[in-house]
Amino acid sequence: MNKAQEDLVKRISEKYKAIDQNPDVHLEGLVWAKPITYWDYILPDALLNLQVQRTTQPDEMVFIMYHQINELLFKMILWEINQVSAATEVKAAFFTEKLRRISRYFDMLSSSFDIMGEGMEKEQYMKFRNTLTPASGFQSAQYRLIEFASTELINLIDARFRASIDRNTPYEHAYEHLYWQAAGKDHATGKKNTLITLFEKRYKADFLRKMEDYNQTNLYTKFKSLPAEVKADPELIKAMRHYDYTVNVTWVMAHYDAAAKYLGNAEATGGSDWRKYMHPKYQRRIFFPEVWTKEELENWGKDV
Repeated sequence: MNKAQEDLVKRISEKYKAIDQNPDVHLEGLVWAKPITYWDYILPDALLNLQVQRTTQPDEMVFIMYHQINELLFKMILWEINQVSAATEVKAAFFTEKLRRISRYFDMLSSSFDIMGEGMEKEQYMKFRNTLTPASGFQSAQYRLIEFASTELINLIDARFRASIDRNTPYEHAYEHLYWQAAGKDHATGKKNTLITLFEKRYKADFLRKMEDYNQTNLYTKFKSLPAEVKADPELIKAMRHYDYTVNVTWVMAHYDAAAKYLGNAEATGGSDWRKYMHPKYQRRIFFPEVWTKEELENWGKDV
């Protein structure tokens, strides 16, 4: 055994002794272990069997796979955000790099809407969509978590109710006034449609817990807690602006335009008034108000 091999065995021994494990047992385990393969590690067989059509329309498969890809990207985005949330000390370079990674995922999501806009026959879509009611892309729980993890709750409250809500407002009350409640809730009566009711039955408890978890660890709160010289870092500011605009305008409008092509004046499958629910000029979804000028905030979404 040469010196390099001796050092390697020593390092392995130290690793397992540090956790009260017998290094010899683990080394012997390597003798019997099977070699790893791509299909064992990535599990493509499992992944490629997750697409189950409800109709005979071929383009439904495009629709299913596209949304599953979105969910995988949402998971990657949350993975990056949570590293910032968990960090006890956040430096400008670290924060900037994470925002750039997240933005690249959303840039990809934004450009990918051509798959939806150009990749399905409208006639097929209008047939299989009727089997999806009352399901909707609105019901992506991961996307809601991305919002909670990105900004303070006040920035996700329906613009009509923000003046009456602050940091002392109970989470349950804030939840009932989140901007996306407008997709299926009559605030005058409190009545909710099936879209919202089923969504909340599955995820509301998780959302309330995550709202509290992210209260002090969301990206915007992390940013506001940084020293003034770090907050002024031009690359960090650029990355924050790019992320904010990409998520809340570019990606939203790509989705909006794709929906308009297929739906025209029709309702979304969940029954929502998707135009007012989605368009950024109505709900004014802005994650990081501090990095925008007063004029930019006032004209948010009006130029698209």
